[in-house]
Amino acid sequence: MQVYKFGGASVKDASGIINLSEIVRKNRETPLLIVVSAMGKTTNALEKLTRAYVDQADDMQFIFEEIKQYHYEILHQLFAPNHAVFDEVENTFVEIEWTIEDEPHDDFDFIYDQIVSIGELVSTRIVNAYLNKAGIASQWLDVRGYIHTDNTYREGKVDWAKTKQSIQQDVPALLQKGVVVTPGFLGGTSENFTTTLGREGSDYTASIFAACLNADSVTIWKDVPGVLNADPKLFEATVKYDELSYAEAIEMTYYGASVIHPKTIKPLQNAKIPLLVKPFLHPEEPGTIISETQHIVFNTPVIIVKQNQVLLSISTKDYSFISEDHLSEIFGLFASTHTKVNIMQNSAVSFTVCFDDAPEKFEKLMLGLQPAFRVKYNTELSLITVRHYKQGLLKELTTGKIVLLEQISRNTVQMVVK
Repeated sequence: MQVYKFGGASVKDASGIINLSEIVRKNRETPLLIVVSAMGKTTNALEKLTRAYVDQADDMQFIFEEIKQYHYEILHQLFAPNHAVFDEVENTFVEIEWTIEDEPHDDFDFIYDQIVSIGELVSTRIVNAYLNKAGIASQWLDVRGYIHTDNTYREGKVDWAKTKQSIQQDVPALLQKGVVVTPGFLGGTSENFTTTLGREGSDYTASIFAACLNADSVTIWKDVPGVLNADPKLFEATVKYDELSYAEAIEMTYYGASVIHPKTIKPLQNAKIPLLVKPFLHPEEPGTIISETQHIVFNTPVIIVKQNQVLLSISTKDYSFISEDHLSEIFGLFASTHTKVNIMQNSAVSFTVCFDDAPEKFEKLMLGLQPAFRVKYNTELSLITVRHYKQGLLKELTTGKIVLLEQISRNTVQMVVK
């Protein structure tokens, strides 16, 4: 069997969903499970709605109505007005209405997951309904009953034993009846609350199902021709890699390459399942294959840019050395706030870290650090990572920029720049 994952760009409008159905129609040689993200920029809009709800902002209802109207416009282009999918979508949006009717009392991360998860629940309802309308037997699967996580909201940790048991118990029989469509990005707790697996986590969902079902392959359908050496939105004349090793793909995603979610590769590597990254507008093209292949010569460096970064310098208040005890306390705070360190550097009296600027996490981190440490920070920075680098390229990338921190190893250079 195969697992396909379609991202938000591939289902952002009615023509995208029609294109998805044609890709499915042409690739039905084996049983197929489809993982679908929220449509277009819906996750961004739902994040904005979550913040408006928590802040009790005046435009909260307006944001919600815009999200609903965006989906209803797509529905009207695909279905007759009396189609059952309209009620399915409306009933799904009701879950948000129930939430925002009351004043916010719960933890922000919990609220985030209950609201933002609706994007995938709605998109998969629409995709599943259209596949059936197009004559492709399809059934919707609520992923929250199959990917079991703990209560770490926004970064749900998967209970692999329970997840594997649930998936293997039901899904193979469902696949024999037709295509299975399921939401990406989501999981469920033992108390039946919704969790998310981390931003852009639908790739990870696909790899979880593939590993549990021993799939032949996973295909991620993107708006790019494959895995490129750099983001085409930031750089001209990018180069596509025809193949990559699991190890190189893990390195690229760890450093922030957005084409694949960081947690995607490991389950596939463990199960020796190849991952294909292909363009949804040109499905006949080969894309990039990621597998156990070795001995790839990199003539083109990999360039990864992470924007909206914070550079934080931490020192003791009495100017004593930063000891292992201090580092233990600091890393404990980063772990408790679920803040991922992108680069770090230690000196005698200070410890410097760079990480993504997430206001809720940053506020908690500062509250934890300030009683015991002196803290200085810069925001609105960029982290540039270059693998298989060349000196001339490094100079080109930093021209006109101030380099605040630099680390160089055998294969990789990282630079925090302003």
